[in-house]
Parts: sequence; structure tokens; C-alpha cells
Amino acid sequence: MEVTPTAFGTWNGGRFMNYGQPLDDAQWIALVRHAWDRGIRTFLTADVYGSGQADSLLGQALSGVPRESYCLVGCIGHDFYSARRDGAKGFPRFTQSGLRVPADYASYLRMATEKSLERCQADQFDLILLHNPDHSSYTSDRVWNGMQTLREAGLTRSLGIAPGPANGFTLDLIQCFERFGPLIDWAMIILGPLEPWPGKLVLPAAIRHQVQLITRVVDYGGIFHDDVRSGHRFGPSDHRSFRPAGWVEAAVEKLESLRPIAQRHGITPLQLACTWNLHQPSVQSVIPTLIQELGEGARPIASKVDELAALKAIRLTPDELSEIAQIGDNTGCMALKGSSRRHVGSALPDQWELDSELESLAARWQIDPDIDLALTHSH
Repeated sequence: MEVTPTAFGTWNGGRFMNYGQPLDDAQWIALVRHAWDRGIRTFLTADVYGSGQADSLLGQALSGVPRESYCLVGCIGHDFYSARRDGAKGFPRFTQSGLRVPADYASYLRMATEKSLERCQADQFDLILLHNPDHSSYTSDRVWNGMQTLREAGLTRSLGIAPGPANGFTLDLIQCFERFGPLIDWAMIILGPLEPWPGKLVLPAAIRHQVQLITRVVDYGGIFHDDVRSGHRFGPSDHRSFRPAGWVEAAVEKLESLRPIAQRHGITPLQLACTWNLHQPSVQSVIPTLIQELGEGARPIASKVDELAALKAIRLTPDELSEIAQIGDNTGCMALKGSSRRHVGSALPDQWELDSELESLAARWQIDPDIDLALTHSH
């Protein structure tokens, strides 16, 4: 099955990431089955989540479901097999210096894919994504030749890339499209009505290189689920608590400005956010984060699945698209990861120098790193 317009990620329910009220294994498995029962047909997992637990739980949840009835998307790239976790930074990329030589990249990718499939109780992915790549993975022939061997071996039908975990990597992703475009079918980026920047900058390159896009975090930290309001209490380890003070209030104010558009079409705020994303060039799928929030007034997470599953094709008018763009403009609101003039010296896992090749690429795509990729304000 091809990737569908709506998708479910194994990070949902806070089981493998810190937000909201985490679901236990039984609740999480029930949520996946609920999603399938409601008609969601694409399920995305990452092998590093829970060091394989996310794969295994997804396999259990979909056990007995006809394999041809859903699209299975995997993510590989973090080495939790032979490397140690570096605290909050997580497991290193498999390409990190000292773990293996480039000649061994292909064998690692095959091993990781086969083990992930085994945990998922499947023989083949419909799509495998290179997860949170470092600088070498964006540029290495060895890495992408290794990815191609996965398709040749019948372990996946399609290949793609998933930058992250933070926002940015704009020039790096475009460079990857230019170098390896014939191999890349899909990319997963952060994009939404309240977070169009910087993801929108890669859309022209995706069109030119015929790369289809999956978009995550369309819900903007839960704001579009409509149960995160001013004064909302986040748990002590909730990753959203590290955002700048006042971000909820600023986002809710913007949501209220968007609400009349949703009401005109008879849809919810989340459905409006998904609809806006699906109007963007090359975007074929949306995958919001589904959160069981803490406190009174929190919606049951199953109702958020129902809302996503009920998404219908709706056309927004040019005026509505323009209004949403004006309300949601977030240009310059954060420091971006990936290539940057701010970084000098050896490459870090998520940040590296803006070299001459990337400077030339930016000029070709009419992107000014000092203007279009710069932090200018905090919201």
C-alpha cells in the first residue's frame, strides 16, 4: 500500500517520548488498533524508539491484520545495537566516527532493517526512511548506495529521508535531493500552519526532484487538538516545557484567528491544519502527534484518532490560504539545526559549517542564509 493522507506514528501517546500522560503497553496497542479500525492505514515506526520496543509493540498491535491493508513505514539510523546512549542526546548515528568505517555502512543498514522488520512481524517495508541523518549521511555515496541495496534486496519498496529531530536542515536536505534524488521517493519534514518556516523552503526542491512529503508536528505541540489552553500544566519532563515562555498563549491567540476558517468548512482546528498541509506542494501525508494531555478538560486520545481518521478532502480558497499564511508566519522564530554560519569547527551530530558548496546551493535556490535561515525573534 502507498503512503496515505493520514498516518499514525509510534511516538503517539507519549509511550516513547516525554509529553502528556504516557500510555502503558496495553493502552498503546489498543490505540493502534483503534486507529486501524477507524480507517487510518499508514503506520510509521522508528527502530530507536525504546531501542526496538516501538517496532515490537506495533507488530503486536497489527498482528492478525492483513499486511496488504496497511502501509508500513520504518526509520533507521541511530545505532543502539553497538553504541552507548549519550544521556538526553540519545544514541549516536550509525555513521558517527569510531563506530564503523564507511565500507560497513551498507551492512549496518541491512542489519538494522532486517531486525526492525522482524520486530514489526513483517517481511517488507513499504517505505524506509534514513532517520535524523548527520552531515555525512546527507552527502555520503556509501550511505545512499547502502539504502539502495535495501530496495534491491526486497526489504522495502521505497526509500526516503527524515531530517531531525529539531527543525532546520534546509540546505542539507536540498543538497541531498540534488545528489541522490533518483533514489529518494519520500522525505518527512516539520510543517504546519503555525510552523511553515523553514519547511516551506524545501518545497520547490521537492517538486523539482519529484520527492513526496510526509509532514509531522502539524498539531503544533498539541495546540490544534484544542485542549492546550493558556496556563496549561505540562509534566516536569514534558519536552514542550522547554519552549520559550508564553508560546502557548501566543499560539492560542493565532488559533482563535484561524478558527472562523475551520468553522466555515465545518471542520475542527486539527482538520484545518491537516487540510492546509495537504494543500502544500508535494505534501501527500500528515502525521500529527496524538497526546493524552494531563488535567481536567483533556480530551481522550482516542477522540483525536477519530478526528484524524475523519479527515475529508476540502478545498481552501486562495484567500483562505493567504490569510492562514499571514496568521501563521513564524519566519525567524528559532535557531535552526544543520548547516549554519553560526557553527565553526568540526561537525556536531546536528550542526555543521556552511561550506562553499552549500553557499552555492543557497544562491541557486534563492535562499539567503543570513536572512531566510536566521533567528530574529523568539516566537
